[in-house]
Amino acid sequence: MRIKWLGHSCFKITNSKGIRILTDPFDDNVGYHLPQVETDIVTMSHQHFDHNFVDCVKGNFEVVNKVGNFYVKDINITGVHTYHDEEGGKKRGDNIVYVFETDGMRICHLGDLGHILTPAQVEMISKVDILLIPVGGIYTLDAEKAKEIVSILRPKIVIPMHFKTDVLKFNLDPVDNFTAYFENVEILKGQVIEIKQEDLAREDLRVVVLNYR
Repeated sequence: MRIKWLGHSCFKITNSKGIRILTDPFDDNVGYHLPQVETDIVTMSHQHFDHNFVDCVKGNFEVVNKVGNFYVKDINITGVHTYHDEEGGKKRGDNIVYVFETDGMRICHLGDLGHILTPAQVEMISKVDILLIPVGGIYTLDAEKAKEIVSILRPKIVIPMHFKTDVLKFNLDPVDNFTAYFENVEILKGQVIEIKQEDLAREDLRVVVLNYR
């Protein structure tokens, strides 16, 4: 399993068969270099410009932007309805959490989740091995609430997203606010992490911060 962070909430996930998933592509108003990505599947957590820009995507891809259970290119995908805020969507609307099941792993992308998950939502998400979680606050979970989500979902590996960097054009909190809660934090110099089954056998939680360049 290969996970590459392209910035913000956009990841390119490639499984052992070479099937590629792109999450929440953004347009050039965000600040990161606009990726021109070839992929097989695109998921969009909600319809905001920094999460739904499919014009940057190449290839014969299928878009998943709904709640439900999907089977696309031999990958099980579950979309769980949540909200972009703490007021049932009244401020910023709906959000979809996606769980991808491939290579014997379950990867959960929380999109722009803005609230603590309900027990029913946790049950629908089910087991999580790798968690991609927004931590920058203001529009999504802040560091403290993100930490609580980690304790609820109990993943093996956590990769933070949607936080302030030197190129992001709008204000969010830095990732340090989140990583300060954890002991086992790895700051990688590159965009990519390779994850194998044996990596999930470790008992300790790993928080891995990727570089967007």
